[in-house]
Amino acid sequence: MPVDEAAPAGAVTTQLDAALGWARKYSIFQYPFVTACCGMEFMSTAASHYDLDRFGAAFPRFSPRQADVLMVVGTISHKMAPVLRRIYDQMASPKWVVAFGVCTCTGGFYNNYATVQGIDTIVPVDLYIPGCPPRPEMVLDGLVKLQAKIQKQRSGIGS
Repeated sequence: MPVDEAAPAGAVTTQLDAALGWARKYSIFQYPFVTACCGMEFMSTAASHYDLDRFGAAFPRFSPRQADVLMVVGTISHKMAPVLRRIYDQMASPKWVVAFGVCTCTGGFYNNYATVQGIDTIVPVDLYIPGCPPRPEMVLDGLVKLQAKIQKQRSGIGS
């Protein structure tokens, strides 16, 4: 190939990033960290009526080392905060965190000494799904937004 017809620099890694983003988008392995009443709504979203399989996010993993999305569902106390941080640290990169429910996002109506006022003080959060509890449609909308974020993220290969 003559020098003037060469592909632009970074073209191969850009295409590789796009392919990896697409693959990651449709293979979300979630680790559910369920602590409170929002867990019931989380389970209904995972049931057949809402069908998380069509988004590639139906298979929960019960080891943080096998998961790439940490679903934090429910109230987090200060006593549980170190456990949540340890689970996050055990996950392999790339990893994402979803705060599910208003208690997880901001502490909710538990504004007291025992409750963490938002898990973003413990781990970085990529997606907030507020609600008490959030409707399954909101969860699906959040999942689509997380997929878009995952697809746009660079892989780091070739850089």
